[in-house]
Amino acid sequence: MFGLIMVPVDLEREESLGLALSCAADLARIHNSKVCYVGATMSAPTTLGHTPAEYEKKLVDFTEGQANQYGHAVSHKMMIAHDPTTDIDDVLLKAVKETGADLVVMATHKPGVADYIWPSNGGRVASHADASVFLVRS
Repeated sequence: MFGLIMVPVDLEREESLGLALSCAADLARIHNSKVCYVGATMSAPTTLGHTPAEYEKKLVDFTEGQANQYGHAVSHKMMIAHDPTTDIDDVLLKAVKETGADLVVMATHKPGVADYIWPSNGGRVASHADASVFLVRS
């Protein structure tokens, strides 16, 4: 049913991804799907790397760790954003198209007051992506 599952990952907040990662792994096993982990960084230095190449190494290590833990086929995609905090929705929508994902499994938060004014990242991706989107509240 699903050939490629895209999972956006924020490597600075790995601890909040657990439920979404296990959901994606379960779906990959059930559907014999590949999982593509997508991370976004800037071209300027960040806490995760002085260069995009350093960030990509951490994304590759994360991706390989997921493959070892869950046993599914994996790939990764690094996206460059001017400011990942404000550009992440557009970056993720672009990644859905570029990867050809037919399902996005995405961690999200419990809605709060601000979500009535500004849509969550997951809500925007779900509203605009061509792929199915599974939002997992942690």
